[in-house]
Amino acid sequence: MFLKLTRAGGHSYVQLVESFRNELGKPRQRTVATLGRLDEVGGGVDALLHSLLRAKGLPALTAASTAVPPVLSFDSALALGDVWALDQLWKELGFDRLSGVFRKARFTSAVEHAVRVMVFNRLCDPDSKLGVLRWLETVDVPDVDVAALSHQQLLRAMDALTAHQDGVGGVDEVVAELLRPLVDQDLSLVFYDLTTIRAAGLSEQDGEIRQYGMSKEGLIARQFMLGVVQTSEGLPIYHEVFDGNQAEAPTLVPTLQKVLKRFAHIKRLIVVADRGLLSLDNMAELMKIKLDSGQALEFILAVPGRRYGEFAQTLQPLHDRACALSPVNKSGDEQGDEQGDEQEAQEAQDIVQETRWQDLRLVVAHHPLHAQEQTKLRRERIVALQDKANHWAGKLDAQDAGVLAKGRKLSDSGAKARLYHAVCEAHLARIVKIDLKSDLFSYTVDEQALAQAELMDGKLLLVTNVADLTPVEVVQRYKALADIERGFRVLKSEIDIAPVHHWLPKRIKAHAMICFMALIVYRVMRQRLKSAKSPFSPEATLAQLRRIQRHRVSINDAKALQSVSTITETQADVLRALEIKHPPQNRQLSLL
Repeated sequence: MFLKLTRAGGHSYVQLVESFRNELGKPRQRTVATLGRLDEVGGGVDALLHSLLRAKGLPALTAASTAVPPVLSFDSALALGDVWALDQLWKELGFDRLSGVFRKARFTSAVEHAVRVMVFNRLCDPDSKLGVLRWLETVDVPDVDVAALSHQQLLRAMDALTAHQDGVGGVDEVVAELLRPLVDQDLSLVFYDLTTIRAAGLSEQDGEIRQYGMSKEGLIARQFMLGVVQTSEGLPIYHEVFDGNQAEAPTLVPTLQKVLKRFAHIKRLIVVADRGLLSLDNMAELMKIKLDSGQALEFILAVPGRRYGEFAQTLQPLHDRACALSPVNKSGDEQGDEQGDEQEAQEAQDIVQETRWQDLRLVVAHHPLHAQEQTKLRRERIVALQDKANHWAGKLDAQDAGVLAKGRKLSDSGAKARLYHAVCEAHLARIVKIDLKSDLFSYTVDEQALAQAELMDGKLLLVTNVADLTPVEVVQRYKALADIERGFRVLKSEIDIAPVHHWLPKRIKAHAMICFMALIVYRVMRQRLKSAKSPFSPEATLAQLRRIQRHRVSINDAKALQSVSTITETQADVLRALEIKHPPQNRQLSLL
């Protein structure tokens, strides 16, 4: 119930109103009683106030005070629902135990509170550290004294994160402890991959990790590398920051050794990693690793495209067999009949086969449709290059015959340079070869290299030592690696990890740690929403909950009163899906 002011006949009346839901479940209101006129001195409202004051043991109202109309002042509404849900998850997962890590440190404010608000900001409205303070002015974070936080305290909290990250009882150990119950100890399938994170600034620092390297977008940029390990359920369990020019393959073994040390309870571990992480040294080292249970480490590694040539002889019989089984690679009249049947082509699935390579299983997945598309696209590019080359050759022949053409005169060296750059842009330098040493403009198409490239089209090569999975299951496990790529997209879009404007290496690592914690909370939200078959994503969920606001009002000089806005059915469904209780909600105004 709550009080409601209405006007009638030029007077204000106080009514006691009750909220309820009708037979259709829709919220409705009904008036329980009219308490009297608000401006009537000594009326029913004043009598009720006198009775309540006597019950509270407070002084009675004087004639002067009742003669003065009440003055209402309203504070700005603050968003509560989204940060309330995140706060409940934060505590349920055990992140509040980080406060014990910093208990002995000398800080003027709680470091864990500062870390908490920075993580919540990444999920709700990612911004700079100064932007975090502006965001805090618009939200009501439970149990956090936001007035005690300053920009310097946020930065000091980041420094504390990296200073207390390692060692016994450090941040990494606390995070590993809270994640252990969520990791299957009997059989864990984990995925490891790296991505590039852009970094701003031109300064150089001691221990600099911002280095120039090839980004995942294919550009040279100043960056650092972020490696993430996650479970098959999509839960991130480990991260590490590397220099921006770090090669990927050497990071695999050290990372897995650290993961096994932190999650020693795992009895069996299968690691799935992408193409850039395979090397002969890697496989040799991986096969030496033993878990505490005595079980050997198992792996599923994709062969990088640059090494496909080593498998040409092994793949030829598999390729011939796959083509014979393929519904989109038939010859003669059948092929002509199927060219217009797009649906049948779309339904073509991977043809999975297996052979041996260096005492390991080599699983080959051939997708006929993708192979056909790749072959067609490559041949079209070669034809386009040949057309350019023939045009330039014709122009050179015409010039030699004394025929003048519009534009600048073309030379043999100029034609060679043009074709060379066009071939490189088309990524066909191994197939279309220009004789740069010849005086005359000439090129050749290496048919053997072309045939080898077409042999590899549409194929995925996986090396594994897992014995109890079928070839199809091996391919399925590897393709689940795409989920970690989605995690990277979440880091770069929703959590907005990049570009990083910090310039101290310890601050960059702290920023990565904060974003990693935010990713853990995000993925837990996603798991619960998926289990509850909710149609909402974590982003849409937070947007819905953000509409739940806290309101505060003051009457005259009395203590401020507060209440929470009505929770809609959709918001209630979202909270149930997240397994989170409603924020304290009293429809009546309550004394703070």
